[in-house]
Parts: sequence; structure tokens; C-alpha cells
Amino acid sequence: MRLSILFLCLMHLFFAQGQRTTNPNSDVSLIVLGTIQDAGSPQIGCTKSCCKELFNRPDEKRKVVSLGIIDPANRKTYLFEATPDIATQLKLLNDHAPFKTDQTPDGVFITHAHIGHYTGLMYLGKEAMNANLVPVYTLPKMHSFLEGNGPWSQLVSNQNINLQTLTDHKSLKISSNITVTPFKVPHRDEYSETAGFRIKGPGKSVLFIPDIDKWHKWNLNLIEELSKVDYAFIDATFYNAEEINNRDISEIPHPFIIESMDLLKSLPKEEKEKVFFIHFNHTNPVLNTGNPQVDLINSKGFNIARFGDIFKL
Repeated sequence: MRLSILFLCLMHLFFAQGQRTTNPNSDVSLIVLGTIQDAGSPQIGCTKSCCKELFNRPDEKRKVVSLGIIDPANRKTYLFEATPDIATQLKLLNDHAPFKTDQTPDGVFITHAHIGHYTGLMYLGKEAMNANLVPVYTLPKMHSFLEGNGPWSQLVSNQNINLQTLTDHKSLKISSNITVTPFKVPHRDEYSETAGFRIKGPGKSVLFIPDIDKWHKWNLNLIEELSKVDYAFIDATFYNAEEINNRDISEIPHPFIIESMDLLKSLPKEEKEKVFFIHFNHTNPVLNTGNPQVDLINSKGFNIARFGDIFKL
């Protein structure tokens, strides 16, 4: 009799656990944790109208570009880019996870060594979280940069982070539900190469290219790569050249939004709808939803990534 009761209890526990994995909250999901260019918005030293009021009334949704991935079945979270806003971004990622997290992500993927994309790693150090062996995935030059230069090397020696080297175009299965494939893109590679990522979930996949010089410099074709995924978060630093009339564009090359739309203008509606512009400079007019540039982008069939957007993968 006691064995029968024990058997029934075990069966009840088994089915209860099974129900937990079929919960709607068990879907693998992507959350947009930031959409702004490295220096943030408002940007330091800016006296223009695009920043003036934001210094007095900050917009809490203006976080530096980052994506988060939640895998409830495996109870894991992943962060793409370690930004200066990592503290609040990790809080949001953990709050959206339908399970208790360890506060640190199960992996951090870094594109390159420009300030908005990796400097958040410092908050994993002993002065802040004093994290324990957080996996940080990078391409080889970025790995060497972190390992060989302070203060980042201290994160390695203190075992706050555990550097993992990625290989260009080689897929890495980080959980039973998620595969990540890095690939190089042309950019200002002063300290490291620059990566983009394909993120593949159980049902859908994502292209993530927050920084690239110009599409024609890439050895791959954006239109072809777009056809292979369901969502594409792509560099939209500047709407057009008018924003940077006080800077030499050769020093900060990026594809203008108007250039990307022109490149993709012949695509069918369902392909255009995959595109989500991201990584906006503080001058970019699309940051204000009431501007006509926003309506124009939407009328042409494209999307603008917004902080807090969630996508099922």
C-alpha cells in the first residue's frame, strides 16, 4: 500500500513538472533591452534640442543597444552586448524570466570593442557584482583584447568571467533550444574584429547586426541573409547624412536608414516586415515617435525596434 501511495506521489510530481514546461511562459523569447547608440541619449556634451530636455527629464526607455534571450525550459538567460546600462537591463531580463534566476546571465555575447558593446562587463567585477565565471563569448581578437588589457584582464584573473572563443560562421548550441552563429562584419576594428549574430530558437531565428560600415562592404548579401531569418535587427545609427553635418562621415561610417530602405525596397511585404532598425544615435529623428520619418519607415513596410519589445523564438 505504501509503495502504491509513493508511486502515485511520484507520478503526480512528474506530470506537474511536465505541465510546467508546456506553460505559455515556457516559450523561448527575445526581449529588446536597448536601442540606442553607444554613447546613450542624451549624449554627453550635447546642447542640441534632441538632448536638452532629456537631461532634465530622462527617458528610462533610452538604453544602449542590447538583446536578451530567455529559455524557460532550460532555465537560462542570455545577454547580447554588455552595455553601460547592464544593471537595469539585467534586471529587466530577470524580471521577464518565468523562473528564478541567479541574477547573472548564462552567457554574454559581445560584438566588438566599442564602448557601448562591452564596457558593461566592468559591473561583473569585484567592485560591483563580483560575479563567478560568467561565460563571455567573443571572436578571437576580442578575446585577446579582454584577456590582455586592464581592467578587463582582472575580470579574467579574478574569475568573474570565463572567456569563450567563437569561430567565424561556426554554430554554437548553447542550450537544447538555442543555437548562435557568429559572423564577421566590416567596421572600425581598432581593438577587435566586429561580429554579427544569427540566433536560432525552436521555431524562429534572428539576425543581429547593430554595427556595420556599409552594406556593400560586407562579403555577404543582406537580402539573401534576410531570407534565412524571421527577424533582423540591423544598424540604423543615422537616418541620413543631415544628422552628422558637423562630423567627417568617413570616420563614423554606418548605413543610413534611407540607404537600407532603398536597398530593400523591391522586397515583398513579408520580407520587409522582418526588418527592425536599431542602434540609434542621439540625433536620430526616429527616436521620437511623432516625427514624420517614423511614419515614412512604417509606410514602406519596415519596423523600428522599441525598448521592451518581445518576440517568440
